[in-house]
Amino acid sequence: MSGNHDPHLGTTSVWAGEDEDLLHKPSAVPTVHSVSFDYRDVDQWLEVALAQKRGYIYSRNTNPTVHAFEEKVRHLERAEAATSFSTGMAAISNTLFTLLSPGDRVVSLKDTYGGTSKIFLEFLPRFQIDVVLCETTDHRAIESAVAEGCQVLYLESPTNPTLKVIDLSRLATAGHEVGATVIVDNTFATPINQSPLGLGVDLVIHSATKFLGGHADALGGVVCGPTQLVERIFHFREINGASLHPMAAYLLLRGIKTLHLRIRQQNESALEIAQYLEAHRSIERVFYPGLESHEHHDIAKRQMRGYGGVLSFVLDGGFDAVRTFLPRLRYAHLAANLGAVDTIAGPPATTSHVECTAEERKALGIPESLVRYSVGIEDTEDLIADLEQALTSTAEAMT
Repeated sequence: MSGNHDPHLGTTSVWAGEDEDLLHKPSAVPTVHSVSFDYRDVDQWLEVALAQKRGYIYSRNTNPTVHAFEEKVRHLERAEAATSFSTGMAAISNTLFTLLSPGDRVVSLKDTYGGTSKIFLEFLPRFQIDVVLCETTDHRAIESAVAEGCQVLYLESPTNPTLKVIDLSRLATAGHEVGATVIVDNTFATPINQSPLGLGVDLVIHSATKFLGGHADALGGVVCGPTQLVERIFHFREINGASLHPMAAYLLLRGIKTLHLRIRQQNESALEIAQYLEAHRSIERVFYPGLESHEHHDIAKRQMRGYGGVLSFVLDGGFDAVRTFLPRLRYAHLAANLGAVDTIAGPPATTSHVECTAEERKALGIPESLVRYSVGIEDTEDLIADLEQALTSTAEAMT
């Protein structure tokens, strides 16, 4: 993208990253499946191999289609650099293992995504890395833990699946005071709703599988931030091999073109649905940062442009109610995914925290009767009517 004018996020979603000089100048970025790239000039080949000149040698390292995807997300996050991965968890794990060494200390939250939590609880301690998990919304406790020293402060906001919100600017300041790298998983918010780098965060991570792709047909992950940090993470990834496949990159690129339109609809629907559920007799509690009753609605209002397409709620009646309710939904896939054009619903036991035991979920403050509801782009009225009939028939069945 060129020129003096900085385009808005909708225009960026459509055009960014597609300046690649490819054969015949296609208007849609092609899928380059080639594993390797031919050079007739050995000196030029050597320049590319030594990173003295931009180019491609082997698709485990870099690939034209993958690069276009990275560039598009980089522009959306207003970052200096971006590198991609085969999955969101590959992005998270590669970043953590790049930045942490035996004897280091990482501070994070109890409310991170289940796979991330497993890295903190199971894998990092095996490498003698000290992990401190703080109460998610206790900013003073997090600041206190950070002040004792750490190499990485890892945050997630809004959190998965209880939609807690963290003051990113405040905690980024605390992290930087001790020289820590501050990382935020921005998957739920997306670059349309939240810009962590502008709030002082160092690195932004996305599971591109979710809202960025938006169609539940491609796995991927991406990390954005300063060139120096991203190059370190890229080097770890290119050697360890968790590379994004060109076909997945193509699908993610195509999905991002409608990101701003999808998020606009999902923001509106999720807020209206959350307000409807909050007043429903069969619902014990609703988690959504757009609600004024949300514990940190004021923070969300300050640091987010929209509140996202995911909400969660606790059904009256425990897990038996969940078993009864979910199959009665007509307009929701019961699946372990989120962020798609289709509405998706499920409990943490089979979605966000399937890796955890019931005891671990309880310790993390996640009720077994919780339902995570990822709003699609369907008409809001139809989704509310669907929830109403499912809740009504569930109540009747459990009477």
